[in-house]
Amino acid sequence: MTSALFSLAFAGNVWDGMYRSYKVSYLTYSNDLDEKQPPTRADYKMAFMVEGKMAKEMFDSIGPDLKDACGASARLRIRDKGDVECTYDKDSPSSPYTCRFGLNLATGKSIPGSTC
Repeated sequence: MTSALFSLAFAGNVWDGMYRSYKVSYLTYSNDLDEKQPPTRADYKMAFMVEGKMAKEMFDSIGPDLKDACGASARLRIRDKGDVECTYDKDSPSSPYTCRFGLNLATGKSIPGSTC
């Protein structure tokens, strides 16, 4: 039953194994996001933000909603998995889906791309 539901959820997406182009916003910084500074050679991080179709696909893939997340409400749904955080904002009808994630380029490790 679970595999049937999973198949139905992705039935509209034909997978062709090809990369898709997409507009991504990003920020380079050092220190922490809430106390960001210009990046340095020893401390170089990037926070990425995607919106729209890609963010919706990510949001749908990482559920369920977090009920006690910072900022969560009846109008703002929040989901996360590891260092990826996605939101659905009912007050932004033109682009309700947003996802954020980050990379520490000095270490090659993933990091959160947002703060509360």
